[in-house]
Amino acid sequence: MPILFNKTLAECRLLGARGGRARARNLRLRKVPASPAQPTAPLPRPENVHQANLLLDHQFPWLVAAFAPRRTVLLNATEAVFLQKTGGTR
Repeated sequence: MPILFNKTLAECRLLGARGGRARARNLRLRKVPASPAQPTAPLPRPENVHQANLLLDHQFPWLVAAFAPRRTVLLNATEAVFLQKTGGTR
């Protein structure tokens, strides 16, 4: 790369200035001319978790209670034996 090496300080400054001018020219060419502002419609509000759950419940009604917390009953030892013998509920 003979462009970068074996240069005097003045030549390095000229190279840097040339690069700066090229960058500025590219930035000017890349700029988009300002157009009059168009009124934009407001964006729709994003869907929240509750709305997403309702939509899923509507699409898959057999899964509505799949993740509902189940009521667990803690029994002591005597109640468990009683229920096993009688085959009933509390």
